[in-house]
Amino acid sequence: MRSRHPLPASLILLLLITAPLFSQPKASSSDIRQIRNLMERQAADWNNGNIEGYMDGYWKSDSLLFTSGGNVRRGWKETLEKYKKSYDSKSKMGVLHFSDLEINLLSSSSAWVFGRWELEREKDRPGGVFTLLLRKFPQGWRIIHDHTSSSSQKDSSKTSQ
Repeated sequence: MRSRHPLPASLILLLLITAPLFSQPKASSSDIRQIRNLMERQAADWNNGNIEGYMDGYWKSDSLLFTSGGNVRRGWKETLEKYKKSYDSKSKMGVLHFSDLEINLLSSSSAWVFGRWELEREKDRPGGVFTLLLRKFPQGWRIIHDHTSSSSQKDSSKTSQ
């Protein structure tokens, strides 16, 4: 006996192929904790004046993509050199705070993170927001793309939350 409204084979195939795109990966508390630890290590390294340690959180590849202030940088070395040039003293580095972190797993080996950053310095408190794409490598989670923006507000009475 034939069904009244059989699904065409092409529709069934389409559903099988696209179903994983609509399902959320099961959030692994271990992966989320590892990513949060990565962010905490980066802040600690920054606050200790250790730019190289901070950069350990990034993918050490010429394919690393870093965008900020309308500028695009490609590559781990180029990003490291830019940080060293822009933050050549502890007073310029200040104290880095990350807040409002939202960690979202896309798959078992990819994630995106949204958050806020602030530098607490003697004369100002620059800050803004960032979106990171991360990939899980054998050595752990690493940032493969960083899109950071600065807010125009320079109110030094604001503090990190």
